[in-house]
Amino acid sequence: MLQRLFHHHVRALTAALAALLLLLLPACSSDKQTDRTSSSSHHAAASSQPGSAAGAPDWAKGMKTVRTDRLPAEARKTLQLIDKGGPFPYSKDGTVFGNYEKRLPKQKRGYYHEYTVPTPGARNRGAQRIITGDHEERYYTADHYKTFEAVVRP
Repeated sequence: MLQRLFHHHVRALTAALAALLLLLLPACSSDKQTDRTSSSSHHAAASSQPGSAAGAPDWAKGMKTVRTDRLPAEARKTLQLIDKGGPFPYSKDGTVFGNYEKRLPKQKRGYYHEYTVPTPGARNRGAQRIITGDHEERYYTADHYKTFEAVVRP
């Protein structure tokens, strides 16, 4: 009886540790990917100041902006797929983005949608995303929703 109880607790502990590992592993690799991708998007962020794009649309006023030609190649390809309507490589592409971080202008639920920007060498979806709004807005994040830049076309 005691041995059976011991084995039950060992199995429960093993399952809990495995679940914890599965939760922590993506977070660890996302941080590493953010470090790798920050150099590729640094040139875009460094030259973008709030409202710096001449003729930026009203929805981009007050935000850092980045021109499409200054985005990483993978982000430009994702924008092309969005413009064509797909096909998208990830099942979560096109799903509703909740804006829980409140870093984008407040809108009703379902207004924003997210798309994965593939990160070379990432084992998961990586940290880069394009967020779209219902009125042709495009936002780029290289750090998994911590910061956003309004994407403006040259």
